[in-house]
Amino acid sequence: MSLLVGDVFRRAAAGVPNRPAASLDGARITFAELDVRADRVGHALARAGVGPGDRVAWRGQTSLDTVALFVALARLGAVFVPVNPRLSDAEAAPILERARPRLALDGEVPADETDVPIPDPRLDERDPHVIFFTSGSTGAPKGVVLSHRANVLRTMPGNIASPAGTTVCMFPQFHMAAWTIGLGAWQAGNEVAFVSRPDPDELLRTAAERRARRIYLIPAVWSRLLAADLDRYDLSSLREADTGTSATPPELLAAIGDALPHTVTRVMYGSTEAGPTTMLGWEDVTRKPGSVGLPSPGVEVRISDEGEVCVRRGFLMSGYFEDPDATAAALVDGWYRTGDAGVLDDEGFLSITGRLRDVIRTGGETVAPVEVEAVLAGHPAVAEVAVVGVPDPAWGEVVCAAVVCRSGERLELEELRRHCEGRLASFKHPRRLALVDTLPRTIATGQVQRSLLVERLAAGAT
Repeated sequence: MSLLVGDVFRRAAAGVPNRPAASLDGARITFAELDVRADRVGHALARAGVGPGDRVAWRGQTSLDTVALFVALARLGAVFVPVNPRLSDAEAAPILERARPRLALDGEVPADETDVPIPDPRLDERDPHVIFFTSGSTGAPKGVVLSHRANVLRTMPGNIASPAGTTVCMFPQFHMAAWTIGLGAWQAGNEVAFVSRPDPDELLRTAAERRARRIYLIPAVWSRLLAADLDRYDLSSLREADTGTSATPPELLAAIGDALPHTVTRVMYGSTEAGPTTMLGWEDVTRKPGSVGLPSPGVEVRISDEGEVCVRRGFLMSGYFEDPDATAAALVDGWYRTGDAGVLDDEGFLSITGRLRDVIRTGGETVAPVEVEAVLAGHPAVAEVAVVGVPDPAWGEVVCAAVVCRSGERLELEELRRHCEGRLASFKHPRRLALVDTLPRTIATGQVQRSLLVERLAAGAT
């Protein structure tokens, strides 16, 4: 079988031509219509000088035309470079300078009026198809290059035999997850229901109107959705209510199950560089709290001597675009170094404990949590403490102390800050105090799961 992205859509157009491929705001496009539309877009791009290996930057809002653009570029052998439209011109400039696109589209997708298929450019499955630019730790953008082969294979397991049904996608089309979810559904000849914005009412309305079988939301969006009035919508078609991309509090998983008892929930973990990496099946959600599950088919996971999660599979990224140093640092002996800290339990289930280099960036300053924890642990009311950075619009992050008090003791933020005086610089003092009954820890080693703690704080589930 061909491992070219364009052929995924040709097969779907031949097999299920009248089935919807994608929908948005009440509009739909079938696989047959998408097949024709993609060829028309491809001819317009070729007329503009776009050919195999050329990069085309797109910076726009989610649309059905963008799906046709995605397919057209795959068929031409050109490379799709999506750019976040929320970036200012100054923020987008370094990405465009690095990508050097043959063509830059500001939301509009050109098309010719022709029904002639795009000529076969004789592509190799290892040719690049997409470059997703991500923010590096230094702030400089890094372009993750994904080949046709990587895009097809990383979205194939578990999807070819999927039952017919619509998946609601909360992600905008500049985000890798939109196309991972999309290709997973399209390989099975199924519909993806996009939304203009991931607010609860739009997601619920879309799920009800499209009689969706699956919805995938990140934990923060699930928290907002569960606070909405679900009784206003007919969600009886839903069977899968999945989540992932960040630590998922067990309390949230229980709340999803209570709100949608006719569904199963799975937790996914992965990255742009490695694709879907692990999955916690619904049968293990309560048995393995805080875990992100077992490796996906064809994936190997190990923990380095430094505690870093490393991933090996046959379809990692090709590398970072024109950045050999960053590529060499991330891909070592066939293993992708994720930068996440984690542990494997005795059954091989992975838990993420945080980032390998946990630092808090607040108001332009860098704070090491362990340094603050060492000082706070000396307060007589503190039994256990974990320090994390929580998002803040003014400071970027603020230092937050999650404290388990000793029996019979109480603690106020100002008292904790006074304890830090003379021991820590003022910018390292906690600006927020969360009194908790317990700290989330891995079952195997007892390490604090900082990323899970942050999610709990954000959801108010402490």
